[in-house]
Amino acid sequence: MRPSSNPVPLRRAARILAVLGALPLRFVGRLLVSEEPLDADARSRVWGGLLAASLESLGATFVKFGQILGARPDLIPAGWVGPLTRLQDHVTPAPFASIERVLAEELGPEGVARFASIEPVPVAAASVAQVHAAWLEDGTKVAVKVQRPEAPAQIEADLRVLRLVVGWIDRVPSMRLLSLPGAVEAFGAALHAQLDFGREADNNRRLAHNFRRERKVRLPGLHPSLCSARVLVMDFVEGVKATAPEHVGAHRSALAELGGRAILKMVFEDGFVHADLHPGNILLGADGTLTFLDLGLVAEIPDDMRRPWIDTFAALARQDGPAAARLFYEHAPTVGTDDYEEYERDVVAFLGTLWGVRLGDVEVGTVVAGMMNVLRRHRVQIEPVFTVVNVALLVAEGLGKQLDPQIDLVALAGPYLLGAALTAPPGRAPRRRAGRRTQHSV
Repeated sequence: MRPSSNPVPLRRAARILAVLGALPLRFVGRLLVSEEPLDADARSRVWGGLLAASLESLGATFVKFGQILGARPDLIPAGWVGPLTRLQDHVTPAPFASIERVLAEELGPEGVARFASIEPVPVAAASVAQVHAAWLEDGTKVAVKVQRPEAPAQIEADLRVLRLVVGWIDRVPSMRLLSLPGAVEAFGAALHAQLDFGREADNNRRLAHNFRRERKVRLPGLHPSLCSARVLVMDFVEGVKATAPEHVGAHRSALAELGGRAILKMVFEDGFVHADLHPGNILLGADGTLTFLDLGLVAEIPDDMRRPWIDTFAALARQDGPAAARLFYEHAPTVGTDDYEEYERDVVAFLGTLWGVRLGDVEVGTVVAGMMNVLRRHRVQIEPVFTVVNVALLVAEGLGKQLDPQIDLVALAGPYLLGAALTAPPGRAPRRRAGRRTQHSV
């Protein structure tokens, strides 16, 4: 994606710089009012909370940026992850009259006439689109997802500002490790992908095909003749969002296992993963069904990366710390450590705290967070697609334990890992070999 040649909106840029520039002062103020000294972890959480609040105050595009940045635990401090991943879009809906104009432009008079009624107040509103409940002429209740008319221009303007802001931030040596310019470009590509509803419809169909034999895992059915690049019309799915699993009722344990298996299937069996997977995009049905929503973003695990990833899991299962350290290192896109032996010792020491722990007591979240801390400390990144995988596994575990505290995601993963190990093609050649004092720029 090439940067736009359009000028940066100066008033908007000034506000963003003012909000983000005030972060250090706000951090110092928080330290001064603290009743007792904060340790490093607590200070990191304070920074994360202040950053999340600042991004939220800057509006929808920056909230989405925070969500995507929060999905890169290999790049950001551990204390930032929680506040950023908890960010949700709080966007004022576009006026219904502007939504009606988009429907008329996309569907024409004949298409619009097929709606018996449309609720003017949306059931959900985000930065790119909003969803309205509607009824077709035959009485079918549908969900109408309509792109906000101002979304493309607003995204372009905010991306220009973001490029300017992170360009200045990246001049600070200690901030270069965050790779913010690259994150902005990836963010821009993700937002542009979300503007293409035709791509989302294709993703929906593909995931529905992958789960065609899973009777209780569903995707909303599309109404193709009423879908376009800016409008999606889908069956309206009734259910409880996974943000409130306490309202599910009698199917808690079954839904916990169903959700875990569904996400493990995406990750290990299909290599096609919902990349915006959070509890708000999972509906739990009163009949024990699970529905995935919002397929605007997906991640596909390349065939040549499946084998190294599976080999890494196998090394962890064998309790072979040095092999796991070597695999993380050899297949990292960038490495900045100047002492491989120290890096390996830290990986082995962390993994050693897990050996001998009963599988049911091992939490994926704890393992991922601890491993990301070690990798980040030694500036060893991981393939971006696997951060999506990590988030998916964390969602599976988090949802599962809310529904059934006894669920063992590690045990559920066993058959999927075995199947993947038997079918995965040979992996790509390592980019580097581990040496005693090997250094690579970040």
